[in-house]
Amino acid sequence: MASNLKFAKELITFLGKSVIALLETMIFTFIPRPRKNVAGEIVLITGAGRGLGRLLALRFAHLGSVLVLWDINKEGNEETCRMAREAGATRVYAYTCDCSQKEEIYRVAEQTYKCFLPAMIANDHGHLVCISSSAGLVGVNKLADYCASKFAAYGFAESVFTETIVQKLTGIKTTIVCPFFINTGMFEGCSTVRPFLLPILEPEYVAEKIVDAILKEKVYLYVPRFLYFSMVLKSILPVKVALLLCDFMGIFNIMDGFVFKNKKH
Repeated sequence: MASNLKFAKELITFLGKSVIALLETMIFTFIPRPRKNVAGEIVLITGAGRGLGRLLALRFAHLGSVLVLWDINKEGNEETCRMAREAGATRVYAYTCDCSQKEEIYRVAEQTYKCFLPAMIANDHGHLVCISSSAGLVGVNKLADYCASKFAAYGFAESVFTETIVQKLTGIKTTIVCPFFINTGMFEGCSTVRPFLLPILEPEYVAEKIVDAILKEKVYLYVPRFLYFSMVLKSILPVKVALLLCDFMGIFNIMDGFVFKNKKH
């Protein structure tokens, strides 16, 4: 009897909180969600020497953030530092770092997720941003190693997010970003047969969407919006139908024109 009452109480609590959460989501669908102020906040950007990292640095410079820029390309990173100062940032720090090497990360700042989190937890304040990919949501032909790394990044970030929720660390936010291919040269030669649904994205547009998601404290950002719909389809469609959809969307052949470039920074 007692266990039944406990279950009923927990069920009612769950349903009540779910209704409130759904109503909140519906309200912010029509009313812009408040954007937080990041002026004076320390923003560490990896891969800041070019592409998306540079664009994010410039946007946070306009917002008055303190910038810490990491990149293996010293010249590119210093150029981003100069551009950020011209964009209005008063405190910008550039460090040469190969983020693929754990020893390099410790050498530069002795800071990784493991070191960031204790300080964030102590202050119950911070925002973790993971740049994953649409390749972290679905396996892609001829892209197994890249998909594996992006699936791992997505899972790691989501697990850390869950840990902060369980520990009731309401001041620590997480944003997980999954864009389709971006026109930065990394996937040169790749094309899409359904550009109205899955366009090759311009980096400026993606950077704008990422900053907006951070300021609105969104947990998940998929770009373009069709990715949200595709994830629902992936979950409910029979495998054979899902494969037919991938074939129709040209996903199986998206890497056929890829031009490999062994770039050394």
